[in-house]
Amino acid sequence: MFIFIQLFIMSQKKTTSFSIKNWSEDDRPREKLLQKGRAALSDAELIAILIGSGNNDESAVDLSKHILAKADNNLNQLGKFTIKKLMEFKGIGEAKAISIVAAMELGRRRRAEEAVQQSKITSSLSVFELMQPVIGELPHEEFWIIFLNNSNKIIRKEQLSKGGITGTLVDVRLVLKTALEVGATGLILAHNHPSGALRASEPDKMLTRKLKTGAESLDIKVLDHLIITEKAYFSFADENML
Repeated sequence: MFIFIQLFIMSQKKTTSFSIKNWSEDDRPREKLLQKGRAALSDAELIAILIGSGNNDESAVDLSKHILAKADNNLNQLGKFTIKKLMEFKGIGEAKAISIVAAMELGRRRRAEEAVQQSKITSSLSVFELMQPVIGELPHEEFWIIFLNNSNKIIRKEQLSKGGITGTLVDVRLVLKTALEVGATGLILAHNHPSGALRASEPDKMLTRKLKTGAESLDIKVLDHLIITEKAYFSFADENML
């Protein structure tokens, strides 16, 4: 009985020692954020606030470090983790996994909104900054059109098609119909390559020529076509391919 009581006490100490309430005040991520500001927290500490607790073997911060390590300590990579994948970590149930996924999505949307605030397209880089948060990390291919006015300001951006990993179909007539409806004088085409390949395929080139020819008959210019991946892009205009 004495041995059993000792083992019980030891197990209780082990379990409670990983509770945030038992940490020193300076080590608690919530208190640290309040006292020192959000910039003082590491990525793992911020994720620890989201999940609230760890497991029997790891504190919330240690568990967060474990999760980040599996994502190569890269938040963009973590943003690709599914709920199912996150639930593979001991101590991460559905609710905690959903909290992490929701936080990653909010971050992605914030980046997209910041890019939209720069409503005038000034270069291929500005197109990349606008579209990378939208399509740069997708596992499938999507084709988007950015409609511009005479000052190269964005009137509208629209997903035209969504396909599998191998490709997507684009209706040229629909592009031109929308351009006329919104009064666009310029178009920028953008699609992603989930494979990460930064080269224009023959179908990419053919589609660009087809859209350019059709648009010119309506006095609308195709200004660029970007192929976007997670970290880089290929610009038809920069490569003198228009």
